[in-house]
Amino acid sequence: MADVKGILQEVQAGRLSIEQATELLQGASMLDYATLDIDRARRTGFPEVVYGAGKGVEQLLGIMERLREHQELVLVTRVSEEQAQRVLERWPDIQYEKEAALLIASREPLRPVRKGYVAVVAAGTSDWGVAQEAAWTIRCFGSEARVIADVGVAGIHRLFGRLEEIRSASVIVCVAGMEGALASVLAGLVDIPVIAVPTSVGYGANFGGVSALLSMLNSCSTGVSVVNIDNGFGAGYMAGMIHKQMSKPV
Repeated sequence: MADVKGILQEVQAGRLSIEQATELLQGASMLDYATLDIDRARRTGFPEVVYGAGKGVEQLLGIMERLREHQELVLVTRVSEEQAQRVLERWPDIQYEKEAALLIASREPLRPVRKGYVAVVAAGTSDWGVAQEAAWTIRCFGSEARVIADVGVAGIHRLFGRLEEIRSASVIVCVAGMEGALASVLAGLVDIPVIAVPTSVGYGANFGGVSALLSMLNSCSTGVSVVNIDNGFGAGYMAGMIHKQMSKPV
């Protein structure tokens, strides 16, 4: 539940308007085109994330403006260059990660706040964008993300050259298209969780990532969990949650 007494004290001190206090008590902020969950950070440990694809620029600006009033961090995924340009015209201080297609509005600089790191392992350079989406999501959790790229099974010696760094991570996000074999190989070499992300990279029989998805779901290696095709955000979110839980005192 919301801290009713604390909210009322903030109103009494003039630091909150009646409208802001009402939104906090309701746990939601209403726009004509969106109902924003401003209580999510308290419930889940991470604030509401905005999915940018399909939203008009004015809608996106309105949502971000309202969330910035309530949240320390606003993360927007799947942002087009046109959307990003318009947002940066309004707020030049916002961080735009073009390769990851993300916008990040944070009141404090993003920096690691816990020990260890998450390894984001990408099979090929074509998987780079999805890997970056995962990495920046992890950084928004306050964890270090190290992207280890182009270590797919077609040249497996490349993987062995980075294996010690991968094994030293707390969690692994494995990003791979084509047949998606890298997740199974990795899970057979490490003693830490592997979150597999199938990508839509591949030729016709890849079926837009379905082949990689099915390979990962059917992995005979244990310790593999799988998110949806191209869902770097979902994998990064899960990895961030796991790493955060690991740092909690017993």
